This record gives sequence, C-alpha cells and structure tokens, in this order.
Amino acid sequence: MIRLNSISFGIIVRWGFVQLVVVSLVVFGKPELWKAMFIAIALNALGTYLIVDFIQKYKGVKIKLDDHPIDPTLQIANETLPFMRRGLNEETAQKTAEIILKISDVSAVAITDREKVLAYIGECSDHHKAGGPIITYSTMQAVATGELMIIKDKKGLNCPEKKCTLQAAVIAPMKCKGEVAGTVKLYQTSQGNLQPSVVKLAVAVAQLLGLQMELAELDRQTQLVTIAELDALHAQINPHFLFNTLNAIITYSRTHPETARRLLIRLASFFRQALKRHGHFNSVKEEIEYVNTYLILEKARFREKLRIKRDLDPSLFEYQVPVLTLQPLIENAIKHGVQPKVGTGTVEIKARLINGEMLFIISDDGVGISSDRMPKVILPGFGSGNGVGLSNVHERLKSLFGEDYGLRIMSEVNKGTSVYVRIPIKKASWQKEVAAQ
Repeated sequence: MIRLNSISFGIIVRWGFVQLVVVSLVVFGKPELWKAMFIAIALNALGTYLIVDFIQKYKGVKIKLDDHPIDPTLQIANETLPFMRRGLNEETAQKTAEIILKISDVSAVAITDREKVLAYIGECSDHHKAGGPIITYSTMQAVATGELMIIKDKKGLNCPEKKCTLQAAVIAPMKCKGEVAGTVKLYQTSQGNLQPSVVKLAVAVAQLLGLQMELAELDRQTQLVTIAELDALHAQINPHFLFNTLNAIITYSRTHPETARRLLIRLASFFRQALKRHGHFNSVKEEIEYVNTYLILEKARFREKLRIKRDLDPSLFEYQVPVLTLQPLIENAIKHGVQPKVGTGTVEIKARLINGEMLFIISDDGVGISSDRMPKVILPGFGSGNGVGLSNVHERLKSLFGEDYGLRIMSEVNKGTSVYVRIPIKKASWQKEVAAQ
C-alpha cells in the first residue's frame, strides 16, 4: 500500500490543480475528452508521487558499485586467467576448480580433459578423486558430442559408492578451436532439478575456460614461431656436437691432416650458415646445403657405420621451407636410430612433389621406436639432449600451416623409422610476404 506523507500529498494536490485548470481550458466544450483527461491526471499524479518519494528517501545517498555483488562468472574469469593461460593440466585444473567452488554456490566441482579427471574438489572428495579415467557415461557423451549434459538423479552419476551424497550435476564441454578439450562439472547434493543459475554458470565457465585455452595455445604457437630460429641455433651450437666433431677432426689430424683441414673448413661453414639465417624460411636448396654440411661432419665421425642416401627432386629447390625443418629430423635419425644399432645404419632423404605439396621423408633402418614411446616422441620436452627435436619441428609446422601439417611418424622396433613432412608449395616471394606480416 502506498502511504502519502504531508509533503508528497501537498505537491500532488497543487500539481493536480494546475493540470486540471490547464486541461479544462483545452477540453472546454468537448465532453468526449473529459474521461481521458481525468485518467491522464491520475496517472501523472501517481508518477509524481513516486519520483518525489524516491528523491526524499535517497536524498544525499551515493550509490556505489561496491554495494552490488559482482557476477560470479566475471570473478571466476578474473581469478582463473593466470592459470588457464598456461594450458589445461592437473595443476591449472586444480587451481581453477578451487576458484569455481569458492565463488559459486555448488557442492563440488570437477574438471576433466578428454580422457581423465584432472581435478575434483568439494563434497565426497574421499572417493571422487583426480587422476582416474572418466567413468560417467554422461561425461563421455559430453566429450564425444560437445553437448551440455544435465544429470537429475543419483543413478545418472554412476558412482559405485553407496554413501555418496551427490544427487545431480551439470556437465559443460570446454571447446578449444572448435574441438572438445574437456569438461566442467558442477555438482549439487540436493535432489531435484538443478537451479537455472547453476546451469548457466557451468555453460559460461566452460566457454570462458575454452577461450582462455585458445589464448594460451595462440601465445604458445606465436612464441614457437618467434623463437624457433634461436632455439635451433642453440641446438646446433651444442657442446656435445661440437666436442664430438672436434674429436673426429683431431683423430684425422694425426693420420690425414688434409682431411682434418677440410673438416675444419666444413665446421666453420656449418656455424656460418647457422648464424647468417634470417627470417623463418629458407629455400629448399639452402636447407639441403646446410644438411649436406652437417652430414659431412657426422660421416667423418661415424665413418663406415653411417651411410647416406639421397633421392631429391631438383625442381623443388626454388621453393621455401621453414628454417631447420630437415636437419633436426636427420640428427634424430642418426642419434636415436643408427647410433644405437649394432653394425651399419642407413639414413635416406627423399623429396617429392605430390598433389601440389612437397613431401619430405627422412627414414632410417635403425633400432626403431617402441609402441609405448611412440605417442610421446613429439611431446615438448620429451627425450634427451639439447637438440631442436621432433616436437619443435612438429609444433612449428602446425603453427605455420595448420593442424594437418604436423609430422607423421611410422616406426617398427629393430626395423627403423620414417618421418613424413608435408609442406605447401610456396616460391621465394612468399618469404618476403611472411616477413612483412
């Protein structure tokens, strides 16, 4: 009920009287307008009262933004950004889950990748733990289809623990570059439908984390392209490589001084070629020349143990390839394929033009790669030594040309390994275009 104080009542009466006089002059002699006039005056009076009452109540009061709660999604975005920009892993997922649970009104939070639970925090954490595989059918469906899943009863949670108090959940897929990278799961312990606000929060958080992962991936790829040359150069001026080459030269200096002199010239040429490189691309001809210099030095070291075969299409020499695409693959074939092998080993380099693309194949008949190691060989940081490695080349190719252009590796234990590299055809002018971007 609206209660009029004396000030408000007085203002309304006086303002109504003024309106009545003015309107009476306007509608004088027009009876059909009197009804509409009185309705308009009544509504205007009510509006005047509300305005006056508001002014009296809040006179001198300043409205501050701090007086209103911040949207939980914005809070989560602000606090999770430093973690998710580092990518999705167990550490960043745990930190993110803690933040979501702290800010949101849910009983538990879980974050998964496509295969396992990366983090779980909240109710029933005594038996719901991180590190295990995804067992919930609904979570598998969310990963497979990219669709939001809502579980309304305990049965749908698929928990074998009888004392589990979780009753419902919403599972929102996190997408990175259009592909499902994992899920965000918000649980409640009360039965019945989830609150709409919880469902909306799950969707918003999943979209937010997916966007942050895309930004992390973009940062990582940009850095890979930017520092690729520097990393490659450091790999080539490798103390082990330099030490082994100089040892070989010293050995030749005693019995074949002329050979030692030529190898020293080659070694100087090798480092000069590495130092003079600018930009992200070289012609195939320049890349092959660099590879040949490297192979001469390695051949001097391994002698008859190492054989080299080349099957190169000269028509490809004018096209462009990313700097140090081939040499790290050849180094890997020698170091991990031929060197551990008993007896002589062969490394073969092929270059072909197929379906408008250059195809390079670096193969060896060495010890091969076991099936359990195969998925790891292109992961950053895997393996030993300071070389560029397969992972750097793999990531640079994907960054420059797209996801379909990473390395393809085929290997069989004790029979050897083949690495396939596809590069779109671009001529020398392309290098200038890329440098200008």
